[in-house]
Amino acid sequence: MTQKLSPIARRAKAARDLAMAKTSSRKRKKAENQRLRRAAKKAGVRLKGKDYDHKDRKFKSVKANRGNDGEGTKKE
Repeated sequence: MTQKLSPIARRAKAARDLAMAKTSSRKRKKAENQRLRRAAKKAGVRLKGKDYDHKDRKFKSVKANRGNDGEGTKKE
């Protein structure tokens, strides 16, 4: 489901999202995720529909990995 944004808001959001994706912490997490995912695939782990949770340090379903395990993001 996409957000209903005006063209100006869509461009502003794209710029914010890109700036966040380029931060050093996001780059480290992405590199770590790629490393672990490649190793898990090589070991024969089924990863379809799963993401790596950097806090719990394990693969979880995409749903379970969002929003601080159901606690919301205000506490993080």
